[in-house]
Amino acid sequence: MSRVLIVLLALVAGLEQPDLKTAVSSWVAAHRQAVIDELLELLAIPNVASDTPNIRRNADHLRALLARRGFAAEVLETTGNPLVYGNLPVPGATRTVLFYLHYDGQPVDPSKWRQPDPFTPVMRGDGADARIYARSASDDKAPIVALLASLDALRSANLAPTSNVKVILDGEEEAGSVSLVPAIGRYRDQLRADLMVILDGPGHSSGRPTVAFGARGIATVDLTVYGPKSGVHSGNYGNWIPNPAMRLAQLLASMKSEDGRVTVDGYYAAVPPLAAEDRAMLDAVPDDSVQVLRTFGVAEPEKAFPKLQYAFQYPTLNVRGLSSSFVGAGARTIIPDRATAALDLRLVKETAPDDLVAKLRAHIEKQGYHLVDQDPDDAARAKYPKLARLAMIGPPTRAFRTPADDPQARAVVAALTKTFGQPPVQLRTLGGTVPIAPFIEALGFPALTVPTVNFDNNQHEENENVRVATFLDSISIMAAMLRM
Repeated sequence: MSRVLIVLLALVAGLEQPDLKTAVSSWVAAHRQAVIDELLELLAIPNVASDTPNIRRNADHLRALLARRGFAAEVLETTGNPLVYGNLPVPGATRTVLFYLHYDGQPVDPSKWRQPDPFTPVMRGDGADARIYARSASDDKAPIVALLASLDALRSANLAPTSNVKVILDGEEEAGSVSLVPAIGRYRDQLRADLMVILDGPGHSSGRPTVAFGARGIATVDLTVYGPKSGVHSGNYGNWIPNPAMRLAQLLASMKSEDGRVTVDGYYAAVPPLAAEDRAMLDAVPDDSVQVLRTFGVAEPEKAFPKLQYAFQYPTLNVRGLSSSFVGAGARTIIPDRATAALDLRLVKETAPDDLVAKLRAHIEKQGYHLVDQDPDDAARAKYPKLARLAMIGPPTRAFRTPADDPQARAVVAALTKTFGQPPVQLRTLGGTVPIAPFIEALGFPALTVPTVNFDNNQHEENENVRVATFLDSISIMAAMLRM
């Protein structure tokens, strides 16, 4: 083959996918309001996992949206909230891609939102930073609508997906997906694929398309330190009756060094040193730490892990909430009867949840505590001066990580590279959690996460939002994967 012909073929290949982006962007510009309206309509259906009637409304609505795009769509019943499934076979396709998303959202406290109802979407801001504020605006309803819009855009350009497309929408991801694992066996045939693409989480702060090869798992525990059988007067008994809130604070402080490293014996032992290629991948991520810290109003990161990508490679021990007696206007001058810390332990692929919880238990016992399985009785109170309880909250979710050189993974990276003219940001693992490890273990296919919403979206918090421009741009990301 002549050198000139090689150059011409390379130019033709390079032009194919940028033309795709132009076609999709033109369609989006022409149908901008219709796409936004479809998202607003979906956001207006409340979706807290415990709200069974509205969860069913979501499922029926989403099944109809899939059917409108030509999917064989159905609601798959589980022991809990239903899954919504769609199958779109493509003649001649040799690859099947299963897109995983979730339609449930975190609970809400309307009093802390800047709008009367978190399920009545509000648009605020102008120009490039206009945003839609509502629960699940970013996590995870915007990616659902963007994926469906990408199919509309392709159809308008007379382009079909190059893979068979399956979609599974989870109705209790934010509640731990406890019904998902049993459903895998029941619906094994529907879920078979060559690759799973998880559409969840924030994209990189640079705004470039992002591919993550893994995500951390999670185990949640409540740690309760016990004091007197009931609250007692802090004047009459202060300096004499031990204060469980103070003891809990001291116990928590014993678990991490001042620089942020977990001091529980063996907590990092299962994590091997990073290989040279892993370090190269981490160092290639264009993190702007100054911008991110400024966005969140923090002066500096933890000293143990000054680089964000390196922090993701290790398990965490996080205090996600504290409770003991009363504060504010209801505060009382008492020594409380107990103090509780809600903890989450983010896992990496090499760490097992039971092992880390056992190490945490051993650490608590090493500090002189006797651990009980329920509130202590009088006999335990008389025998042990320091009493605590460590209770698992729900089932843990394991981490997953697909090798960066997996052929299906490389196909996704190549498609995004062609479409956007440069490689996507490639992350070895995300800091967050998606319940995908059981799919990988049960069905044996690789999984990637392609997060597409703005990084500053307040997911899981009040005033969750999605940046409209980022949402609309993500339609091209979806189209690129459908045409890989």
